Amino acid sequence: MQDKLEAFEKLLNIMDDLRAGCPWDKEQTFESLRHLTIEEVYELSDSILNKDLDGIKGELGDLMLHLVFYAKIGSESAGFDILDVLNSIIAKLINRHPHIYGNQKVNDSSDVLNNWEKIKLKEGRKSVLEGVPKSLPPLVKAYRIQEKAKGVGFEWENMDDVWSKVNEELNELKHEVESNANREKLEDEFGDLLFALTNYARYIGVNPEDALEKTNKKFIRRFQFIEKQSANDGFNIQDMSLEEMEEYWVKAKKLEEPEKRK
Repeated sequence: MQDKLEAFEKLLNIMDDLRAGCPWDKEQTFESLRHLTIEEVYELSDSILNKDLDGIKGELGDLMLHLVFYAKIGSESAGFDILDVLNSIIAKLINRHPHIYGNQKVNDSSDVLNNWEKIKLKEGRKSVLEGVPKSLPPLVKAYRIQEKAKGVGFEWENMDDVWSKVNEELNELKHEVESNANREKLEDEFGDLLFALTNYARYIGVNPEDALEKTNKKFIRRFQFIEKQSANDGFNIQDMSLEEMEEYWVKAKKLEEPEKRK
């Protein structure tokens, strides 16, 4: 433990040095760091999806630097420092885990999440949805909204009901498409379908954001195979038919099959 404390202290001291002596670090504000922090979170996400442990370690270090940086700026202008930040999260964790630091009993992780949302309401929040950041990407936001609603019991009773809702929304979208509905109506129905599918993903234990990003990566990998291999065979992809490109797509899929069996 002592070596961890010493390493954290060294990081704090380095942050002090950078803020005092580095022209770039001197100029930074909460606002200027914001987009950089978001970028670091996405880089961490990529490393996690790629199962790159060294990458995860490195990106966590970058995020740790950002947290220390924000705390340093806070100590200069906002009336809080790293100690206040740490004490705040410590108090929050103790308060929201009465099954660990109190006498409350829980049966599983679902009970923990339900209690978490109820405790936050007791802390003064007027809505369980207040904790969902407005700037979250829509798919992530839908997932978090549904999780939080579940925390206070607003949840379908079984998975079959959720799947029925997915089919209902799919049929409604199809009806509007066949009726030549306007863009606003199509957008509305398509959004309902995505929300229902996101809800179903929760019930089967799939994070829809992760699932979609993995599919994105898979498509990119296979499409770039088409580009590379067709060029090697003397073809210009812009002049190829869909059927010709599909042949390369099938080859790309077959190349991935041994990986799936491992």
